[in-house]
Amino acid sequence: MGDGYTIRAFTTTAEYLECVALQEETWGSGFSERVPSAILKVAQILGGVSAGAYDASERLVGFVFGMTGLRDGELVHWSDMLAVRPEARDSGLGRRLKAYQRDEVLRRGVEKMFWTFDPLQARNAHLNFSKLGIVVREYAEDMYGQTDSPLHRGIGTDRFIALWILRAPRVEQLLAMTTPTPLRDTSDAPWALAAEGGQRHPKPSSPVLSERNETVRIAIPTDIAALMADDPQLALDWRTATRAALTHYLAADYEVSDFVRGDRASAYIMTKRTTSAS
Repeated sequence: MGDGYTIRAFTTTAEYLECVALQEETWGSGFSERVPSAILKVAQILGGVSAGAYDASERLVGFVFGMTGLRDGELVHWSDMLAVRPEARDSGLGRRLKAYQRDEVLRRGVEKMFWTFDPLQARNAHLNFSKLGIVVREYAEDMYGQTDSPLHRGIGTDRFIALWILRAPRVEQLLAMTTPTPLRDTSDAPWALAAEGGQRHPKPSSPVLSERNETVRIAIPTDIAALMADDPQLALDWRTATRAALTHYLAADYEVSDFVRGDRASAYIMTKRTTSAS
């Protein structure tokens, strides 16, 4: 590919161990949730995906790992981990790793993929909605409990459960890098949770928990890592406010359908689901 990276399945013990090392570099030394080399290998034998992205010097610069199994009686793939080294971020490599994973599981007869990500992480949200075309219909409070990763400290491990409908027209258009069918104009949608004031970082408004509108917007800070470092209490306030708003609307049969990234604050777009939604 033009970016100089080659993506392929892990095949040797050294490659599996290199993936474990990259997990620790990404989530912290001794990270207790890391996936060991044996599980990376066994999952692949049973229809999962364990693959890495390599540069021209054969250095591992990113990886993706997921498991295939049954959820509610349906064959699905659960993407458990994806990481890209800092120097390769914003290069499109994360998107390429997901596209590789999609191709692999489609060959196995899988039509849906799931994974989790923190609703407060704008970088991940931008990739997932704007580049991959996911939707979100589930929210898990403190899904992984308290972990020892510095990325999770102080605000818990609340997670969106991403739903990637692999053959959806919008997904195929985004992966082909063609202009997808436009979603509805949401620029005038009311705020269910707005970003207000603040000198360095915005503050959350009080959530508006109403179901009168077909579409609502829910704000998040664009740089949660800087916010956590500067003001842990404000970061926790954002977690509390977004949890209240997002869980309310998801329980009321809305879905998160899109994401708009901004300089200081970004926004999720939530739309009322129709009875024909798959």
